[in-house]
Amino acid sequence: MEDLDRLMEIFEKAKSFMRSVGNYGQWVNGYPQKEMIASEIESGHCYVCETEDHGTCATFCMIAGDDPTYSYIEGSWLSDQPYVTIHRLGSDGRVKGIGKACFDFAMAQGVNVRVDTHADNKPMQNLVTGYGFSYCGVIYLENGDPRLAYEILNGR
Repeated sequence: MEDLDRLMEIFEKAKSFMRSVGNYGQWVNGYPQKEMIASEIESGHCYVCETEDHGTCATFCMIAGDDPTYSYIEGSWLSDQPYVTIHRLGSDGRVKGIGKACFDFAMAQGVNVRVDTHADNKPMQNLVTGYGFSYCGVIYLENGDPRLAYEILNGR
């Protein structure tokens, strides 16, 4: 919880980066809210990335188990085996390789990994496909907004 204010700063930097590359439709209207991130910290879903040189430089949420927004997909998942979902990956931009480190951590859980992103988030799309995720189709958030969905199988 002591990192909450720093995490909100990181999300603001991530939003600025998204806008600078043409992604104006994701993380809008105050999202993610401080209360939401506090709840994810309390639930044990929120992780921080730190380095000795840069301190807390990134954050992501990783949630094990079925994600309700993934129950319907226009397309198909690679597997119906257990998975973790990565949400709200944000970096302040000072350290390279954060996405790979987060995905490596998720893969170390020993299950498949799923992620979704906005159609305008080309850097995230490149990150996930470059890591080895496969595009599976379109899912819809609770509010009806579409997201591109990806999965990578963990070699169990």
